[in-house]
Amino acid sequence: MESAIPLWVYYVLGFPLLLGPLVTLHELGHYLVGRWFGVEAEAFSVGFGKEITGFTDKRGTRWKLCALPLGGYVQFKGDMNPASMPDGEAAAQASEEEKRGSFHHAALWKRALIVFAGPATNILITLVIFAAFFASFGQPVAADPEQTNVIQSFAQDSVAEEAGMREGDRVVAIDGEPVRQFSDITDRVMMFPGRDVTIDVERAGDRISIPLTIGSTVEEDSFGNASRIGRLGIYSAPIAWEPVGLLAAGPLAVEHSLKLVDMMVTGIAQIFTGERSVRELGGPVKIAKYSGEQLSLGLTSFVNFAALISLNLAFINLLPIPALDGGHLAFYAAEAVRRKPVGPRGQELAFRTGMALVLMLMIFVTINDLVSLPIFGS
Repeated sequence: MESAIPLWVYYVLGFPLLLGPLVTLHELGHYLVGRWFGVEAEAFSVGFGKEITGFTDKRGTRWKLCALPLGGYVQFKGDMNPASMPDGEAAAQASEEEKRGSFHHAALWKRALIVFAGPATNILITLVIFAAFFASFGQPVAADPEQTNVIQSFAQDSVAEEAGMREGDRVVAIDGEPVRQFSDITDRVMMFPGRDVTIDVERAGDRISIPLTIGSTVEEDSFGNASRIGRLGIYSAPIAWEPVGLLAAGPLAVEHSLKLVDMMVTGIAQIFTGERSVRELGGPVKIAKYSGEQLSLGLTSFVNFAALISLNLAFINLLPIPALDGGHLAFYAAEAVRRKPVGPRGQELAFRTGMALVLMLMIFVTINDLVSLPIFGS
């Protein structure tokens, strides 16, 4: 039965419901750790640009919602702008009273923890969601443990069958890396269509190495979103869902998150090397589209997508680009090694360059998103 709610309504609702809480919690991580260390916050903003509404609390912090909902910031005492760029001249001439509660006069380790708290909050959100899913639904395993990683059948035009694999073979390694469960095979293959690999299988007590080229296929979901993935064309034994306790759910959530980060790094590297099209990069328009689609599928799908985007936000923010959290941490690392801060002129140049880079990337991915929409014939 089709939903009575038009899909465009989910698009309108999905993006703010997704990004609003994630950005707010990210910035709240900065704010709370800053408050813990006695640093004063002058502004807490969800969004950029013109203020739509807001209020000032008794501590003097301006809490506001701004017009452009593509991020947010906490501006601490001593920051020259929302990017937390220090005012070198003002810092040098600050009185003892002005230094009290100033972010840039806090100890180096405190500043580093305040900055790291934002991405750490996003990582924690992801881990909590994944752990809750594992605890609620369990993890997929072979219904018959004896059939773990055993090939039950082949898809049509299977590259694995053409390379010499047989039904009943047990996949034990790919390029020398052991395979524990069938999902490991998917993880090792999906991101590498067209790549040459060697797969080790057990057959009648013997270990056989079979070289092959991973197949490439373009798959579409129910919304028409297409992606190019690698396939071997093999099917596993029936899957069962094994219950997972609360203590085991945490490590499984960490393992799953690390796999996703590895996929992010691999995907970006493949775009740089030309293995993947730059059109696979996603920006705010695609996030808005996907968030609406996932919301239309139900709360579970939407929350799972939120966990993925939260992990993406942490990953992007930790990149060592000035104006991002990772850029600040890079400056603090340099300060720790040099035993003195990077000079004001050097910081200003780096921040301006970093901001320009971020803005150019945002413009590029937004245009990339727009031209990939169906209205442009893609």
